[in-house]
Amino acid sequence: MTLVEHLQELRQRVIVSLLALAVGTILGFIWYQSSPFGLPPLGEILRGPYCSLPAEQRAAFTPDGECRLLATQPFEMFILRLKVGALAGVVLSSPVWLYQIWGFITPGLHKNEKRGTITFVSLAVLLFVAGAVLAYYIVAFGLEFLISMGDEFQITALTGNEYYNFLLALLTIFGVSFEVPLILVMLNLVGVLKYQHVADKRRIIIVGIMVFAAFMTPGGDPISMMILAAAITLLVELAFQFCRINDKHRGEQRPEWLDLDDEQSSGPIAASGPIGAEGGISPVQPIAPASPIQNVPQQHFQQSFSDINSQNTPGGNGQNPPQNPKANPFDDVL
Repeated sequence: MTLVEHLQELRQRVIVSLLALAVGTILGFIWYQSSPFGLPPLGEILRGPYCSLPAEQRAAFTPDGECRLLATQPFEMFILRLKVGALAGVVLSSPVWLYQIWGFITPGLHKNEKRGTITFVSLAVLLFVAGAVLAYYIVAFGLEFLISMGDEFQITALTGNEYYNFLLALLTIFGVSFEVPLILVMLNLVGVLKYQHVADKRRIIIVGIMVFAAFMTPGGDPISMMILAAAITLLVELAFQFCRINDKHRGEQRPEWLDLDDEQSSGPIAASGPIGAEGGISPVQPIAPASPIQNVPQQHFQQSFSDINSQNTPGGNGQNPPQNPKANPFDDVL
């Protein structure tokens, strides 16, 4: 396709992804306070980790002591519901926009690589959901660790905006971080990343993962950081093992000479031999000396120059003008 056709295809895929995201956001907005298909409301699901804290560690704002979050602004509840619906829309529409991304990339891949489109989309969704679910269950431990610091002198009264920002950030970070092993596998499948490039760099990679988890974990609690780092390290190691097996399998099907450099693949160059040693060329023969030039009589030169002068003289009509017989025939030339 031409560049214009590529841009038109990209525009079409972006429009489809945005429409799917909008539909997912509307469904998430409705799901926030309703119970479709017998499921609990989305707001109640997200409020679960906070409500699982001991009652003495959180403030109660209702007469019956029901677990509720605090709202301090008029539009806070609406904006919060819209934000939660948008995140739910991203998750619900992920099969569509992931398929659009992969479908835009696949024309540059081989036929056997295009077959992994469904596998890629399915694994991406499963990994994101697995990371979000893991984050959901460790939020309670992180909150309890953070809230219990100084609970002798204060009590926690979280607003819905603060709590949901913390929760949604943790869910998103865990979900996106779980996509890193899939990216490594993709790079290995297309031949960009090989196992030998990372085989001896595990310590550096683990340290980098720890630093990444420390910076990306909201709240800075060590429990979430350690669990995120351990989960990513495990998944990255699984991705490395896949790269090792895939490289080994690819090496068995690949000729050895394709992995050699230019000097090794060309082979040793034999020493040059004498001319005629190969190819049926006869040996060089000595060149015979040139024969001496015979002496031409002087009269022959005189007669030749006389004829030339008679032809070049104007009005001579081809007859020789009277000349001194003793004159040198080369005087006219000089």
